[in-house]
Amino acid sequence: MDLKLRVWRQKDANSKGGFENYDVQNITTDASFLEMMDILNEQLVNSGQDPVAFDHDCREGICGMCSLYINGRAHGPDTEVTTCQLHMRKFKDGDTITIEPWRSGGFPVIKDLMVDRSAYDKILQAGGYVSVNTGGVPDANALPISKIDADEAMDAATCIGCGACVATCKNSSAMLFVSAKVSQLALLPQGKVEASRRAKAMVARMDELGFGNCTNTGACEVECPKGISIAHIARLNREFLFATCKE
Repeated sequence: MDLKLRVWRQKDANSKGGFENYDVQNITTDASFLEMMDILNEQLVNSGQDPVAFDHDCREGICGMCSLYINGRAHGPDTEVTTCQLHMRKFKDGDTITIEPWRSGGFPVIKDLMVDRSAYDKILQAGGYVSVNTGGVPDANALPISKIDADEAMDAATCIGCGACVATCKNSSAMLFVSAKVSQLALLPQGKVEASRRAKAMVARMDELGFGNCTNTGACEVECPKGISIAHIARLNREFLFATCKE
């Protein structure tokens, strides 16, 4: 199929960006969206033009790098998939596809479709780890954990930090990401020791980096490629209030 692409081009963080139009032909419906972008870039390079810069790594839906806003939706017109898992069968011959980077003050544009998501790393560094000395590896049944808690902690841990929640939220809130990282530790015994400090530190860092707050719209959950529930945000609020009341 033949497609028209409206791609955001921006030389660097300090330059003014804008959309440029490109045509691509004979794209198979079995191709992934990033394979289509590769075809576009090969076409641009062969004609002596600068290829479109975009992030990608694993192309298996687990690294969270492929952060593209496609036709007004994070990761494009499909549910619970990353951009690299999106296939061209979701589009029709002759379609015009608009491709943009994440739009958030917390994720400044580096070039074209690439944004700086190091803010997520800084939030994790503020408290998303366990530093207590746990000693050797215990037996599997030495620390009894209910299956409900274990399953919920593992579901939260599937967050890949892609930033779709921030890009989708009208407030550019990182609450779903932060709450997922808090939940995966708060539900397990290893995370109890630092629970109070963790919640306060991560929320404070999130606010400092310019992300907005949650107003329960729920768009983040809808567009999350891993289907992470906003119920984790409720747990984050409880953890934060409990930590504040302990002071």
